[in-house]
Amino acid sequence: MSEIVLGAMLFGTRIDESASFALLDRFVERGGRWIDTANNYMFWGHPSGFGGQSEEVIGRWLAARPGARERVRISTKLGGQPTDAARGLDSAEGLSAGVIRRASELSRKRLGVDRIDLYWAHVEDRTVPLEETVGAFGALVTEGAVARLGASNHPAWRVEQGRGIAATTGVEGWTALQLRHSYLRPRPGAPLPASAHRVVTDEVLDFCRTTGVALWAYTALMNGAYVLPSRLDEAYEHRGTTRRLAALDAVAAELGTGRHQTVLAWLLGGTPPIHPIVGATTVERLDEAMDALDLGLDPDQRTRLDEAA
Repeated sequence: MSEIVLGAMLFGTRIDESASFALLDRFVERGGRWIDTANNYMFWGHPSGFGGQSEEVIGRWLAARPGARERVRISTKLGGQPTDAARGLDSAEGLSAGVIRRASELSRKRLGVDRIDLYWAHVEDRTVPLEETVGAFGALVTEGAVARLGASNHPAWRVEQGRGIAATTGVEGWTALQLRHSYLRPRPGAPLPASAHRVVTDEVLDFCRTTGVALWAYTALMNGAYVLPSRLDEAYEHRGTTRRLAALDAVAAELGTGRHQTVLAWLLGGTPPIHPIVGATTVERLDEAMDALDLGLDPDQRTRLDEAA
């Protein structure tokens, strides 16, 4: 079953601790389980030039809420933490065995947890043999420091190659893939402002359907572009967007809801089902997103949304 994931990227930087706690509290009240962060969140929004702020806020929230650890699952990532603040992502830590071990220890310390529920390779690192990366991640599962593994911003073929190495060597492999995805689609090959982002394609959807790899979608609500068109990246300015928005508005009107909830319902109930990551900045926006869990699309509505192109 797919479910809405609370994106915690802005916690501790653009969203202060008090507001972060309020979002986390409300998310749990609404039945939410998964919280997604990364060890480099949010280095570009902090004077130090290094990340860790989001994990630290989540860790303090867990410590302040007895029983919260049993109710939530923590998803975090490594590989994109800068080693040189001046160079940012150009100095990313990468995915060597030593980095994976050290980063996992630091993340668990910041989060105040003994085990990470889902640990992601945040970005590719082709300077390191894939066998080394896969073995280091698998060792964390064997030792009990991590429950599950995933790959973020990796091509599907690379994920499957890593899964094959894991199966051959007898260690746990990647069972989840996290990419940029929403109802609107960019022009094929069009550059996105965030150069590290990889976008879901039909091939990725087929890969996840046939392998059972879980698909998580970030930027699921397009940074508010569904309701604030000025935020729409140039890559999405094409005739397909116009047709998709028309279909989206028609279905939303039938349901008596808005674009955001309709997009989330489409993501949650499709094939394969998708875990949309929602980075709400207010409790009201979070409630709006969580309401989508009770919103069902009938087969005709889903077909019309799927076929608009």
